[in-house]
Amino acid sequence: MPSLFSSDFLTQEQLQNLKYYKYAAVDKSFTTKYILRHYWNAAIELFPMWMAPNLITLIGLLFMIVNVILAVVFNPDMDGDGPRWMYFSFAAGLWLYSTFDNVDGKQARRTGTSSPLGELFDHAIDALNCSMAAVLQASGIGVGHSGAAVALYAIAMLGFYLSTAEEYHTGVLYLGYINAPTEGVILACLLFILSGIYGPSVHAQSLSYYIPQLNMCLPSSIATLSVAHALIGFVGLMALFTHVPVCFYAMYKACRKNNNPFIRTMLVENIPITVYMISFLSWVLSPYSTILSHHHFILYAVTTGIVFGRIASKIILAHLTKSPFPRFTVLMIPLIAGAVLTNLPRLNGIEPIFTPESEFLYLCGFFVFSLVVYLRWAVLVVNSFCAYLGINCLTIPKRKSL
Repeated sequence: MPSLFSSDFLTQEQLQNLKYYKYAAVDKSFTTKYILRHYWNAAIELFPMWMAPNLITLIGLLFMIVNVILAVVFNPDMDGDGPRWMYFSFAAGLWLYSTFDNVDGKQARRTGTSSPLGELFDHAIDALNCSMAAVLQASGIGVGHSGAAVALYAIAMLGFYLSTAEEYHTGVLYLGYINAPTEGVILACLLFILSGIYGPSVHAQSLSYYIPQLNMCLPSSIATLSVAHALIGFVGLMALFTHVPVCFYAMYKACRKNNNPFIRTMLVENIPITVYMISFLSWVLSPYSTILSHHHFILYAVTTGIVFGRIASKIILAHLTKSPFPRFTVLMIPLIAGAVLTNLPRLNGIEPIFTPESEFLYLCGFFVFSLVVYLRWAVLVVNSFCAYLGINCLTIPKRKSL
């Protein structure tokens, strides 16, 4: 049985299993099939042959990082009316991220540099992007540092996690007829553009404001929902009743095929993500936490997003190296500790551990710790892949770029 915190170093056996690598993906989206596929085929021609696929992926993430910084600088409350150009920048950044994310694989095939490192690098960047996309969406539709922003984050994380766990069991990355990387990105970009034209307050109006007839056919509690909250609720329900059962059914079939007990497998493997989500929610939603009231959710989301990135990336790494499903990561320790310390006052007679200032300082330390540990792990893994496969990560040898 693997230890609770497995080594960051890959064994020779794990590296040797890379020879069995074969990328498999299914995308059922009609939008991809009839529209975006042609757009991506045209876009790839804009990239020079010397540009490494992983460099394209990394540049795509930089678009998101820049926009998160813009949100911090120009709309730190996430509910105010930021400069209109910022929302257009959100839309452009997300669209460019999606474009770069979809052409990197084409660049790999075009330059003959496809490798298991490419899949790991791509999925690891996608995992890190989840928290940034949630932050930009919360800022873009003006829900502020609120439970709605927390819900956006949770939906994004759980959706990505289930797809990643499904790929581990089935060996295939499956994207449905309507999926987040395609239709979800288009919807988010359209919402950003609306905010750029009319301001984020356009999403604060109730459903009945735009469609008065809803007052007659829907309960007032639904008809008076803001567009932003209605959209979040709709996306959450769609994920719950479509994405979740599809993923679990695929994993059920995979477990049955491999003669693994489905319920026991799911219970054991999903302990880490369950602990992660409980810790994440119990900390930020605690009445003794000031993360939301003092507008620190962006820092909290990005920090816990790094933790999630490590969790999801280790699953992909296990898939590529034919290793057991990963257990806990050391990055979860400060998250669990933060959740426990924040909620200790719920016990009778215990004074709050954190003041607003000390909680913020703890969060800053958590961010630095997570970033350093994650980058160290990433460098170790990438270097191991490159050394074993005889490739470079961010450059293409001259003979292959010709």
